[in-house]
Amino acid sequence: MKRSAPQKPLVGWKVLVPRGGPWGDRVAASLRAQGASPIVAPMINFAPTDDEAALDAALAKLAVGGFDWVTVTSATTVDVLSSHQAVVPSSTHIAAVGETTAAALVAAGYRVEFVPSEDNSARGLLEEWTTATHGVIPLRVLALRSEIAKPLLSVGLARIGHCVEAVVAYRTIGVPVAEKVIDDVAAGRVDAVLVTSGSVAEQVQRQLGPIPENTLVVCIGPQTAKDAHAHGLRVDMVADERSAESLIDALVQAAAAKEAH
Repeated sequence: MKRSAPQKPLVGWKVLVPRGGPWGDRVAASLRAQGASPIVAPMINFAPTDDEAALDAALAKLAVGGFDWVTVTSATTVDVLSSHQAVVPSSTHIAAVGETTAAALVAAGYRVEFVPSEDNSARGLLEEWTTATHGVIPLRVLALRSEIAKPLLSVGLARIGHCVEAVVAYRTIGVPVAEKVIDDVAAGRVDAVLVTSGSVAEQVQRQLGPIPENTLVVCIGPQTAKDAHAHGLRVDMVADERSAESLIDALVQAAAAKEAH
């Protein structure tokens, strides 16, 4: 008699979720719904920028209509905007790097005018910028980013003639994980590790590397995979899209392939 496929494809899988907060909670819930046992172990955290005065001045200028556009390249930047009770006037448009960031903006009460249709990255945002803004030059743009992010977007926008004010919104810092997590990974008791950014990749390799061959390392997108390789981290799978849903879909596909063999 042929066995029917399990209703929950990730039953028996232990999956390391290296981010906490609402994102980590949401991913953990989605993993449980698929039958997995998530291990939420935040490996990065965010600290105030070293130049809080510059951020305050930029947000004050934003509130009075000093910018035509503001670019938001991470959900963490949305947390910064919320914590500062930043006001974005109706005359200022918001561009989000991807759907996850856009969803965070909407949840925080901001409206989003533009999200790249193809590549959810700073490069994708830059490539589609002219289409989004109907070719208007120059525009006054506030580019908010993390301390370690490459200034690709702000430099690119300035190069095509826009007046760009690039401001660091936050710093990224590593968080030590519990010894049990380190031991479980080293012993091969973790089936998969989710890697959601270059910063996470760096901490995974530094704290947990080398990752055992039987543990699947799944990156959220091509840029994260590239960053992971740069930090010496092996990458086994790359999600089709830069979203939590796509990450979990990749795991489900891996589980199906493993079951087939």
